[in-house]
Parts: sequence; structure tokens; C-alpha cells
Amino acid sequence: MERMSTLDAGFFFAEHPNVPMHLGALAVFEGPAPSYQELADRCATKLPAVRRYHQVVRTAPLQMFRPVWADDEQFDIGNHLRRATVPRPGRPPELHSLAGQIYAQPLDRCRPLWEAWLLDGIDAGRWAILFKVHHCMVDGIGGADLMTALFDLRPDAGPQAQPAAWKLQPWPALADTLASGLRDAVTRPLHVLAGVPGLIRQRLPTPGDVAAFATGLASGAQRLAVPSASCLNGPIGPGRRCAWTTASLTSVKQICAAFGCTVNDVLLAAVTRGFRDLLKERGELSDGLIVRSLVPISIRCTSEEGEVTNRLSAVLANLPVAERDPVRRLAMLSEQMNQIKRTRQAAGPELLTQLLGAAPPSLLMLGTRAAFQIPQPLVQTVTTNVPGPPFPLYVLGRKMLQAHPYVPIGDNVQIAIAIFSYLEELSFGVTADSNAAADVDILAPGIHRGLAELRRKASRAAA
Repeated sequence: MERMSTLDAGFFFAEHPNVPMHLGALAVFEGPAPSYQELADRCATKLPAVRRYHQVVRTAPLQMFRPVWADDEQFDIGNHLRRATVPRPGRPPELHSLAGQIYAQPLDRCRPLWEAWLLDGIDAGRWAILFKVHHCMVDGIGGADLMTALFDLRPDAGPQAQPAAWKLQPWPALADTLASGLRDAVTRPLHVLAGVPGLIRQRLPTPGDVAAFATGLASGAQRLAVPSASCLNGPIGPGRRCAWTTASLTSVKQICAAFGCTVNDVLLAAVTRGFRDLLKERGELSDGLIVRSLVPISIRCTSEEGEVTNRLSAVLANLPVAERDPVRRLAMLSEQMNQIKRTRQAAGPELLTQLLGAAPPSLLMLGTRAAFQIPQPLVQTVTTNVPGPPFPLYVLGRKMLQAHPYVPIGDNVQIAIAIFSYLEELSFGVTADSNAAADVDILAPGIHRGLAELRRKASRAAA
């Protein structure tokens, strides 16, 4: 019997009808599109490699115990693999609209928490697979690992061997379930608290690291005092709008070389330009204004590659939307992110998550829902960057051409951005509430313009 980690359970508890907590990706392939049955047969041969895709979540009354994963005795691939046709003419606006409709639908909690949609009718003879996987199952890095595991690495991979018969692990008797839950309720808080000193020593190994961390907390408090774009906060409904834009990873690396910064710095600078354009269009841009973004950080080590769980921390970054000069914006972000890394600020949320693991599941559920639903002016968006495979992937001999990511939004945060790399292309996937952020189509082109202006500046600096 496998129980959810604290972070996994938090994502599970955070979900409600207006906040479906699944991650996603829309993978576009060269044509022609396979038949539904061909794709279903291929999924049936690949899925046994990841047991979680065959498991459902079981909870206890009043959330007395942490949720557990149990094999689905009624598993049927037809409940998870769907099909839809993109409305004519099958261009990006139609694909954006259909993707938003599908992503807005919550996953069925009575079944394993994932779906895959075969989408045909895309222009130029292409087709796509739209994935939805609940955040309690996997984070972005883990999702990229799963994509690599479920797809083929060669176009001529050929037919797969018939999978071994799925061996269900029977659900324990009620008495055993209660005994297991009680043991976990008693021993887990002790285990969690006993592990805190070791985690602190691992993340802050020297007195200098502890001092730097404290200094970083003070600087972070100062950044929280900067006026932020509150017009991006507010209640959300069940509808979703999706948009995306792409860019060359090679060009981004050239910008890094010209200005001595990281890829993540450049991506945040491009996102800053997108929000600058959005706020300017709304008439909300003012001197000194920032957009505060939650930036998830993977703490997954090499030995955890492919694990189906969440291994995340996060930091807060102020996006300087009021700054007009693109190079100055990039420098401000680079300096800020260097200071956050130098003072090891990602250790704070990781330690907090560790401590929350000692709380009873019922309190964790109430705390998670309150954190997601209480109105707050501190965080306006989420910006997550997930490195994808630098090698081509295939399904049924067709090459994946692009992959556009999807990240959920939470109460009071109306827009979120996910960035995914595949081969030498970056895709910026924008998720927004369909009513509160109906002008989200301004954001994606603004991101593209942000990269273009930095590329021009880099070319001049190199000349």
C-alpha cells in the first residue's frame, strides 16, 4: 500500500470544480494520423511500464489518513483515451480553443487520474495527442520523463511485444487498512520531524549558508513590499483559454552568451515583456510596478529520474514590467535570480513542505484549500520551465514535431505560463481563466516580441 507524499496530497486536496489540478501537454506529430485503435493498442503495450497509470486514489472518511494508491480493478483504456477533431480550418486559433475546452474538464476521480486525446483535423495533415495528468501524480520534470518512456526513440521501433497480463494487487482487508492508516498516522510525524535536521544540513551545510539564507529572507521580504499588478489577481471560473508561442533555443543561448546570463533569466525576461504588453493594453502599467511570479524549482536528483511523484520547491521572482529597456530588464532579473540561488531560498519551501508532512491529513487538506482560495495580492502568476528531451520522439513511426505545455491556474491567480523545450525549440504555453483574462492572446505575442528584441540587442553587442 503506497501513500501519497505531502506535496502530492496537497495538489490532490487543492482541486475543486473551478480548479482542476492537472498538468498537460499537446504533442503535435507529422501525418498521417493513426486510427484510434492503433493508438489504443500502442498505449496498451506501453502503459504497464508505469503502474501509476493503472491506479486510483482512495481516501479515508474525514481524511483521517493520507490518500493511498490502489490498482484499478475496472481499468479500461477506453475510459482514458479519447478522440476529437479540430474544427476547420484546423489552424492555431481552432487548436487553442479546443485545447482550452478539454483542459477545463476535471479528471474523473473514480478512475486513474489521466487522459490522452487523439486530435485530428490539424492543418498540413498533422495530428496531436493532448495529455492530461493530475498534479498529484507527477511534476513537470517527471512528466517529461514519462513522455520519453511512453514514446519511441526511433521511427522504426516496430510493433511492441504483447504486454504481460496485468497483475492486480488486491486491496487489503478493512482491518489491515485501518491498522496501516493508524501506523502511518503515528509514525509518519515522528519520521518527518526526525528528518528535518538532516534536510537542513543537506540544504544549508555550513554556518555561512545559514547566514546567507537568513539574508536572503530579509531581501525577499523587501521584494514583497514592491507594488504588484493586482489586476491580475481575482476569482476564476471553470473555463480556460490556451495560447502558445515558440522560439529557438539556439537563439536564447546566443542571448545568454551576449549578456552573461542563464537560459531561465532570458525566459523570465521574455515573459516580463509579455506581461508588460498585457498591462499596457489594460491601462494598468505604472512606474515601479512588478508582476510577482511563483517559479517552481525541481529538486529531483539523478537517482529519482522517472519517479512518479512531485519533487518541487519554489521561489518568488519580481518581474520588472515597468522597466522599458529590455537589456536592463534582463540584468535586473539575472541579478535577482543569482541572489535567490546564492542565498539558497529554495530551501525554505522545501523545509516547510517537510514540516507540513507531520500535520494530520485533515489539517493538510484544510490548509491547502485555504492557501489556494483565500484572496491574496502577493502572487500574480506562475512561470515554470521544464527541459524536455533534446532528441526526437516518435509514436507509431510519426515524429513529434512540437510539444506545447499546460499548467493549471489556482484561485486568485488568473494566468500561468509553462515553458517546455524539445529538440531546439521552446514552447511557451499560456493558461488563463476564460472570463477574467479574455485578453490573454496579447501575452503570447508579447513574449515572442520580448525574445526578438533581446536577440536584436545581442546581435548588436556581438558585432
